[in-house]
Amino acid sequence: MRSRTALQSLLALALVAGLADRLDLLGDPAGAPAAGGGTSVRVQRVVDGDTIKVRTAEGLDTVRYIGMDTPETKKPGTPVQCFGKRASAENERLVEGQRVRLVVGVEPRDRYGRLLAYVYRQRDGAFVNERLLAGGFARTLTIAPNDRYAPRFAAVQARARAAGAGLWSAC
Repeated sequence: MRSRTALQSLLALALVAGLADRLDLLGDPAGAPAAGGGTSVRVQRVVDGDTIKVRTAEGLDTVRYIGMDTPETKKPGTPVQCFGKRASAENERLVEGQRVRLVVGVEPRDRYGRLLAYVYRQRDGAFVNERLLAGGFARTLTIAPNDRYAPRFAAVQARARAAGAGLWSAC
């Protein structure tokens, strides 16, 4: 009975969040940054499911996607986690060698010096962070003050989980 109530609550949350998204209550529904917002760069290499290397005016920089976390594939001392290789492959499919627009978070860098950003594929405006969550390649990870899309990402994750997408059925 308890799991049924939890599932009903998750489905209700997903429904409300989906409606809020359609009514633009959580921000721009297309996910694109404001005109002129962000920095356009080319992805040089995909490191894993939530990290890329890009070429900026200053040189090569590491970008960590905001608001999400994918299973580990390269963390020293940690075995490759379930669905990690699939998440990395999906990130490669989405952005490898392509131009992306980076919208840097309120806190621009993490303790490892990585640039923290929302990533948009330039050719079609696809919101890469959200695509990875929607496909079940990632879980939400909210760290203030970089929490602009936290409610939106939670709703996307709830839909992916309810549908058994990606890691939600594989792991």
